[in-house]
Amino acid sequence: MDAIEETLSRAVDKIYPSREALVKVLRSGKKIKLYQGFDPSGIQLHIGHLTGLMKLRQFQKLGHQVIFLVGDGTGQAGDPSGKSRTRDKFLNREELRENARDYVLQASKIIDFEGENKAEILYNGDWLNRLSLPELLEIAGHFTLQQLEERDMYIERKNQGIPINFREFLYPLLQGYDSVAMEVDLEIGGTDQTFNMLCGRQLVKDYLKKEKFVLTTPLLTDASGKKIGKTEGNVIALTSIPEDLYGLIMNLPDTAIINSFYYITDLPLKEVKQMEDSLDAGDNPMKYKKQLAFRLTRMLNSEKEALAAQAYFEAVFQKRSESADIPEFKIDRDNIPLTELLLTLNMVKSKGEAKRLIREGAVDVDRTRIKDEKYSVAVTDGRVIRTGKHKFVRLRK
Repeated sequence: MDAIEETLSRAVDKIYPSREALVKVLRSGKKIKLYQGFDPSGIQLHIGHLTGLMKLRQFQKLGHQVIFLVGDGTGQAGDPSGKSRTRDKFLNREELRENARDYVLQASKIIDFEGENKAEILYNGDWLNRLSLPELLEIAGHFTLQQLEERDMYIERKNQGIPINFREFLYPLLQGYDSVAMEVDLEIGGTDQTFNMLCGRQLVKDYLKKEKFVLTTPLLTDASGKKIGKTEGNVIALTSIPEDLYGLIMNLPDTAIINSFYYITDLPLKEVKQMEDSLDAGDNPMKYKKQLAFRLTRMLNSEKEALAAQAYFEAVFQKRSESADIPEFKIDRDNIPLTELLLTLNMVKSKGEAKRLIREGAVDVDRTRIKDEKYSVAVTDGRVIRTGKHKFVRLRK
């Protein structure tokens, strides 16, 4: 499998209009312009974004023109993709720009913003905020109400009597216009963005009279099948300190190991397939999860930091969690403030001490460092709480 074949198959769900058509363009030697948009509704990029960033990097290495688009314009409309209800708050452009302040720094861990074929940084608010009423009406005129209504999530909301804010209807039109404004040949996005990206495909055809390809990537999910992302509340940030990042990855379900290797690493496909076969044959998933945690921590930081994070995990968590001498404590509540829990478990002498330890980053819940004094713990059987380096308690329901 050569670089083009791998780029169009690894972590790829579908290609519109067809994979064969895009292969033909790439093998012709033509250099294309492509992009992915990143919605700055939060301040951090996370490992769910890595699938798309890795795909951008693959095209960049093939010599194509990559655009890293910050959605400070579309973000004002509020992306409804994957949402079961209208969001409670819509951000303005200034808030979105502030959120995205460090996006490029975070993305630079994966794609190149310097050098001969550097990625271009654009903000879609630069053109969307300048659209006039006639221009907005012209964009809207390329779609029918029936087309916009046929999205699965809108049908589900209507069936459940959940309101649909009309500004959400505008979102796919605005995202679609990005492709026209940038005159791109290809857009990349998760499967939850398919409808929005196909709107752009239609607008490029109508406005520019040319083909626009759409490449969808599978979503990285947790054990319950939920997408890893801001809305779902299960973010593993690219900016996590190495020790936390390693531990958070180790906390992923075993079922996520192989997909994570396929989607968000550059480990050769042959080696990933060997791992998959070994796991199917009953091999212990722990060693592969540790390889995943090390590889991702090294990719996002350095080898030295990855080695230190691995040593920390093994010394503090793995050896203790595998021992039988961790004291256990029964908690009858479903949720409890962390400060109250630490006091209940006799791990601190006062709530003031609990707050201080949390602020200092000395408290972990299931290998996740907690620094929010108002954090509440969901009480699940077997959850491990740590304070300092040596105090551990396992919760029981």
